[in-house]
Amino acid sequence: MSSPHEAMAHSGDEAMSMEGMVQDMRNRFLVAAVLSVPILLWSSIGRQVLHFGLPAPFGLRDDVFQLILSLPVIAYSGWFFFAGAVRALRARTLDMMVLVSVAIAAGWTYSVVVTFRGGGDVFYEASTVLAAFVLLGHWLEMRARGGANDAVRALLNLAPPHAIVIRNGEPVELPTSEVQVGDLLLIRPGGRVPVDAAVEDGTSEVDESVVTGESLPVSKAPGDELIGGSINSNGTLRARATRVGSETALAQIVKLVQEAQSSKAPGQQLADRAAFWLVLVALAGGTLTLIVWLLAGRTFSQAILFAITVVVITCPDALGLATPTAIMVGTGLGARRGILFKSAAAIEAAARVQVVVMDKTGTLTRGEPEVTRIQADAMSEREVLALAAAVERDSEHPLAEAIVRRAEQAGVARLTATEFESVPGYGALAAVDGHRVAVGNAKLMARENIGLDELADERDAIAAEGRTVVVVAVDGRAAALIGVSDAPRPTAKAAVDALYRQGVEVVMLTGDNRATAERIARELGIREVMAEVLPADKASKIAELQRAGKKVAMVGDGVNDAPALAQADLGIAIGAGTDVAIETADVVLMRSDPFDVATAITIGRATLRKMRQNLGWAVGYNAIAIPIAAGIFEPRFGLGIEPAGRGQRTVAEAAEAAIVNSPSGPIWRNPGFRVRVGSFGSSGRPAR
Repeated sequence: MSSPHEAMAHSGDEAMSMEGMVQDMRNRFLVAAVLSVPILLWSSIGRQVLHFGLPAPFGLRDDVFQLILSLPVIAYSGWFFFAGAVRALRARTLDMMVLVSVAIAAGWTYSVVVTFRGGGDVFYEASTVLAAFVLLGHWLEMRARGGANDAVRALLNLAPPHAIVIRNGEPVELPTSEVQVGDLLLIRPGGRVPVDAAVEDGTSEVDESVVTGESLPVSKAPGDELIGGSINSNGTLRARATRVGSETALAQIVKLVQEAQSSKAPGQQLADRAAFWLVLVALAGGTLTLIVWLLAGRTFSQAILFAITVVVITCPDALGLATPTAIMVGTGLGARRGILFKSAAAIEAAARVQVVVMDKTGTLTRGEPEVTRIQADAMSEREVLALAAAVERDSEHPLAEAIVRRAEQAGVARLTATEFESVPGYGALAAVDGHRVAVGNAKLMARENIGLDELADERDAIAAEGRTVVVVAVDGRAAALIGVSDAPRPTAKAAVDALYRQGVEVVMLTGDNRATAERIARELGIREVMAEVLPADKASKIAELQRAGKKVAMVGDGVNDAPALAQADLGIAIGAGTDVAIETADVVLMRSDPFDVATAITIGRATLRKMRQNLGWAVGYNAIAIPIAAGIFEPRFGLGIEPAGRGQRTVAEAAEAAIVNSPSGPIWRNPGFRVRVGSFGSSGRPAR
C-alpha cells in the first residue's frame, strides 16, 4: 500500500511536470509576444497606423526583416500548435490546434512566397500576433491547472513527514510512510496527526479546519476518529492508526480533486464537437472563398487574402479554453468551501437540479439524541436535570448520554448517585441526595407502580411529536418528562430556505416514523415528507421523481442511502457519513453542513452559465464575422475584414472613405484585423 508521502512524491512529480509545462508555455508566449512587437512596427500597420518611420536595420526590406524575426516564432512558439495539429489528424479528428495551425501556416507561408518573389503585402504580423494571442490563452489555462496542483500539493503537505509510534512501550520516531494500520501513535500538543486514527487514550481539542473547513476545534476523546493532517491543540493523545497511505482522508480528497479537474464535462464535449465543425467550416470556407474569388476574376493575392481571413477569423480560442477553465474555477471554488465535486459532470448536474431529496438522520439532523424538551411538574428544570444526570452518569445508554450532556451544558449541580440499578430495556434507579430516583420509560414506571397522573396527557403529546419520552420519578411520584430526539443541524433551516429561494423543491426521505419525520419537517419548513421508507425502497422513490421529469439530487450519509445516491442524477454525501455513501456520491460535503447543498447548486449554475456564455460568444462571433471575412458584402457595400495593415490608405483616409461612401460606420479593429468599409473604383475592385 502506498504511503501518504509516496503519494505526495507522485503528486509532487506531477506538480513539477505541470510547473515545467507552465514555464514552457510562458516561454513560448514571451518569444511570440516580444518578437511580434518589432514585426508589428515594421509592418504596414506600423508604417500607416502608428506612423513608425525608422527604416529596417542593416538596410533590409521591411518584409525581409519581418521574415527573420518571425522564424523563431514559427519554429518555437508555433511548433506547439503544429504538433497538436499532427496529433489530432493522426487521431482522425479536427480541433482548435488544426484551425490555429492552418491560420498561422497559411498567412506565414504566403508571406514567405511574396517576400522571395520581390516583396508586397505580407501577413507576418497577423501570424505572429495570432500565435501570441492563442499562446496567452493556453498559458493562462495551464497556470490555472498549475494552481490546482499547488492546492493538491499543499493538501498533501499537511501530513507530517514523521510520526511517533509507541513500540514496546517506548516512543519511536518513524517516517510516516512506515506507519502501519494498528500502530499506536503518540500525538503531542501542537503536532499534526500523521494518518487517520482512532483515539485510545487522552482528550484534546483538534483543529480540523485544514481538511473539513470546520472553523471551531473539535473535542476528541477515546473512541473518536482523527483525520490525518489535522492539528492536535492542547492535550496528549494516544491513537490507533486505522487508515494509512492512499486510504487516508487526505489521499481520498486529493484523488477526488484530481479526478474532477481531469474529467471532461458534457459541456466541454459539446465545445469539442463545435470546434470540430468550426474547423471544417473554416477549411471548407477558406477553400471555397479562394476558388470563388479566383473565378470572379480577382488576383491570387486578393483571393488568398480573403481565404486566409476566413480561416483566421474562424478561430474562437475561447471555445477550446473557457469551458475547461470554467470547470476548474468551479471545482476550485467548491474545494475552498469544503465541497468536493468528483467530476466535471457533477458540476453540470448540480446546475440542473430541480428537486433535492434529503435523508433525515445524520443529514438534516445531528444523528445523535439530544434533549429537546423538559416538562417539570413538582420541581424546577435544573433540579430535574441534576437528579436525572446523577443516575444516568452510570449508564451507557445513548439517551442517558443525552441527558448528562444537557445537564453539563446547563451547569447544574453535580450530584452523586448510590445504590445504582440498571434495568435493561426500562431505565435505571439510584439513590441521589436522599431521594429515590427512577429514570426510564413508562414500563419502568409501571414496574415501580408509579402513576403519571397529570403528566399522562403531556407524555402522549410529546410522544405524538416523534420524541422519545423519558420519565423522571422522585420518591415514588412522577416529577418530570424529558423529551429526547435527534435535533436538526444548526444550518438545516437556512439550507432549506436557501433551496426554496433557488426554485428547488425539497423532499425529506427517511425510514423513521411519520410523527418524527413530520415534526422535523415542520421545524425546517419542508413541505413534502416521505417517511417509513425501507432502505431498499429509497432508490425507487428517487426513480419515481425522475419519471415525473425531475432532475433529482439525493443527499445522504449512511450505507442505506447508497442505492438512492447512485440512482439520483446527483448524489451528495455528507462528509461525516459512511465510506460507502461517500464512494457512491458525485459530490462530498466535507463540512457536513446541509447549507453547502445550496452552495453547490449555486456554483454549478454559475459555472454552466459561464460555459454557455463563452460558447455563445464564440459561435455568435463567427456567425457574424465569417461572411464578412469571405467578402460576401464587399462587391455591393465595400464591407470586408482583412488582416490589418493591408493596402496603402491611412486610417484617416479609410475613415473618410467609410463616412463618405458607406452608412455602415467607421473602422472597427480587433487584434490582427481591420474592418474595411470603402467604395469600388471603376475597375470593380476595392479602392486602395
